[in-house]
Amino acid sequence: MTRSVPAGSSRRPAGPPPIGPSARRRASERPADPPWLARTKRFFAWFRPPRRLRLTREGRYFLLITFCVGFAAINTGNNLLYLLFGMFLSLIVVSGVMSELSLRHLTVARRLPARAQVGRAHLVEIEVYNHKQRVPSYAIEVEDLRAGQPADKRCFFLKISPHSAQVAAYRRTPARRGRDHHVGFRLATRFPFGLFEKSRDVSSEGDLIIYPAVDPLVLPPDESGDRLGGVLTLGRGTGDETAGVRLMRDGDDPRDIFWRKSAQTEQMVVRERVREARREVTLVVDSRYPGPAPSDEFLARFERRIREVASRTVAHLKRGDSVTVRSTAGERAGSVPSRGADPLLRFLALLEATPSGEVGSGGAGAPGTAPKQREVA
Repeated sequence: MTRSVPAGSSRRPAGPPPIGPSARRRASERPADPPWLARTKRFFAWFRPPRRLRLTREGRYFLLITFCVGFAAINTGNNLLYLLFGMFLSLIVVSGVMSELSLRHLTVARRLPARAQVGRAHLVEIEVYNHKQRVPSYAIEVEDLRAGQPADKRCFFLKISPHSAQVAAYRRTPARRGRDHHVGFRLATRFPFGLFEKSRDVSSEGDLIIYPAVDPLVLPPDESGDRLGGVLTLGRGTGDETAGVRLMRDGDDPRDIFWRKSAQTEQMVVRERVREARREVTLVVDSRYPGPAPSDEFLARFERRIREVASRTVAHLKRGDSVTVRSTAGERAGSVPSRGADPLLRFLALLEATPSGEVGSGGAGAPGTAPKQREVA
C-alpha cells in the first residue's frame, strides 16, 4: 500500500533522525581511527562505485543483439546497420542517464512499530522523499536491509513527484526473538526500459526488539482467601471489599461513613475496609550451559523455557500479581500490573545463554510491597 504526502504538508521530509545527547555521547566514546587508517579509507573510497549496475534478462538479450548488429555493420560497411547500431547505443546511454536522475536526491526513512512479537505479523512503514525541484522519480524499489538476514522485504513506488513523499508498508512475521538490527536501504530502479537495474545503498540504522511468543494460559485456582486482585488481609485499608462496620472515631475518612447504618443507630458508623496486598511471583530461567558452547538440545530447551515464562508472566500480570523474572546468571527484571508486561518481555527477548563460569549483571526488580512471595522454578 502506498500513499503520497503533498509538498505543503507539515510532515518533516524523510531523512536521518536528529542526533540526541546519548547518541553524541556514544559517538564520542568510540575510539578514533589513526590518521594513516583514515587516509587509507578516504583513498579507497574514491574507487568504490557509487552505483551498482545489473543486467536484466531483457538487457542481456538487447546487448547481444547490439553486439551482433555492430559486428555486422563493421564487416559489411552498410550505413543502415551503422544507423541501427547507433540507435541501440543511444538507448543504452539514455537508460543510464534517466535511471540516474530517478535515483538522485532521494531520502528514505522507516517507521518501526512500538513492539513486535514472534509469530505475529507487524507493519513497517517506508517513506521516500523526492528533493528534486522539477524531475519526478519513477519505478523506485526500496529494499530494507537487516544485519545477518536476507533482504526479502521490498516496497515499490511507481512515481514520486518533486518535493513530495510517498509512504508504503510491508508486512513481516518474525520467526525468532531478539534484537532486529536494520542497517539501511537499497534503492533500485529499472526505469526507463528495464534493460539495467541500477541501485545504491543508503545507511539508516534502527533497532526493533522482537518479544518472545506468548501462549494463552489459564492459571490454576489459588488457595482459599485469594481473589483476582491479590491476597486479602483484614484491617483498615483502601480495598474495595468491606470487612465490617464500627463507630466513627477522630481521624476517620468521612467517605467511609455508612449512612444507612448511621441513620438506624443515630450514631456515625464507618465501614471497615479490607486491606489488599499484592502477591509477588518469581519466575526463574536457567540461562547457564555447561561446556564451551551450548548444545542444540540446550538451546531448544532454553527457547521453550523463555516462551513458557513469557506466557506465565502475562497471565500473572493480568491476574494482578507482581512478577519478577530472573536468570541463573544473576540478571533480573520486574514489573507490576500498572506498568504492564513490556519490561519483562523485553528482558526475555534480550536474554542470552551464558557459560557456567560467567556471572551476569543483576538488575533491580519492580518496587512494591509484597507480603506473600512464591518462586516458580
